[in-house]
Amino acid sequence: MTAHRILFVLIFAVLLACNSEKKEEKVSQTLASNDLPKVVTADIEAGIKANIARKVEEGGGYFQLNTEDKELRLQLVRVHTEYLSNLGPRRHFACVDLADVSGDVYDVDFFLAGDPGSMTVTETTLHKLNGKPFYTWKQREDKTWYRVPVQDASTDLLGVIEGKDRFEFRYEVTLPEMDVPAKIWIPVPRSDRFQTVRRVSLEVPAEHQMLEEREYGNTLLYLELAPEHSGKKVAITYDVERREKNPYEENSSPAKYLDASALMPVGDRFGFLADSIIGNKRHEGAIMKARALYDYIIDNMRYMKYGDYGKGDAVYACDALTGNCTEFHSLFISLARSADIPARFAIGAAIPSDRDEGGIDGYHCWAEFYAEGKWWPVDISEANKYTALSTYYFGRHPANRIEFSRGRDLQIVPGPQSGSINFLAYPVMEVGNTPVLAETFFSFRRKIE
Repeated sequence: MTAHRILFVLIFAVLLACNSEKKEEKVSQTLASNDLPKVVTADIEAGIKANIARKVEEGGGYFQLNTEDKELRLQLVRVHTEYLSNLGPRRHFACVDLADVSGDVYDVDFFLAGDPGSMTVTETTLHKLNGKPFYTWKQREDKTWYRVPVQDASTDLLGVIEGKDRFEFRYEVTLPEMDVPAKIWIPVPRSDRFQTVRRVSLEVPAEHQMLEEREYGNTLLYLELAPEHSGKKVAITYDVERREKNPYEENSSPAKYLDASALMPVGDRFGFLADSIIGNKRHEGAIMKARALYDYIIDNMRYMKYGDYGKGDAVYACDALTGNCTEFHSLFISLARSADIPARFAIGAAIPSDRDEGGIDGYHCWAEFYAEGKWWPVDISEANKYTALSTYYFGRHPANRIEFSRGRDLQIVPGPQSGSINFLAYPVMEVGNTPVLAETFFSFRRKIE
């Protein structure tokens, strides 16, 4: 045998030995992992709840946690089941919301160790305060995670603009083909304590009127059109300064916001469902009951533009558990009113926070509920799409939006032949006596100060 052949045989033997050792190592690892109990997210949820319950008992009814400047007395609000993770053999992660007696809500991260039924907390850190992060997470190449501090918790991380926002907003409608006279009703946003709206320009192909809807205080642009107006545009440009909305007082009775509307029934199945959701919180305040309804919708509905969506039909939302923002908030309002919590509907447009001009992807709606003498803003569909913001959107609406109108089943004179207006975001139009859709486009340009 030549020297080259001898060398080749030796190298081949070494490689076989190495591969054998690696295979034995993998087999031993597999056997070891097979000996461990299988862990599912329900086990981790039970583990973190048990640990919190134990700390609450030790703390005289509160989960006590010390920070650099204060001692927190916390109560469990919810476990973020979407973030429960098994990090490896007997290592787990959980994220929960805990409310302090001051009213602040903290997002707290927990690391746990152990097996199902026997888990202990090894590390606890405050991740967010009222939706604002103290740090974020990044992943290394080896797939492990580490914290990255967030200096001053930039609002860009929240996807919203806090404080105030100012922008130019354009509402543009292209009229369809008309072979007979037509009519159109378009919402006109009004100024209130949270938005200042100034009309910059109005482009119309015919004479117009401004109509006032009395029940909810809406304004509508009304035009009577002829076939020669086919294909022409109606365009309104506004200068808007919007302020972030927090819970606020209002000098009017909330009683009318307990009544049913055409697509938002009250009582019957919604009463039974609201009772079952609220459960043992029925003796708590309206805020806690509203939060239970809010969380139920986040946890059970899916944001899907599929099927008979977009009408704000609470029955459809309850059956399908899918829809867009109108279904999310209609279901919430029906449930809240059925639980004797006044709630109301509003609609407008969300202004992108990640750019300063361009088109906007349609309308957006939201809700408010009444508790402790104040109206509390909620945005459940956004909280559902971006669960990291679920705490923020319970009691807040960001500055980067514009409100067009409030209420449902709007009555206006002169009004459509079809009767009351379900809600008003896009134009309502009739050619003759036939309802038609008019192509509508929203755009904006942010004003940088």
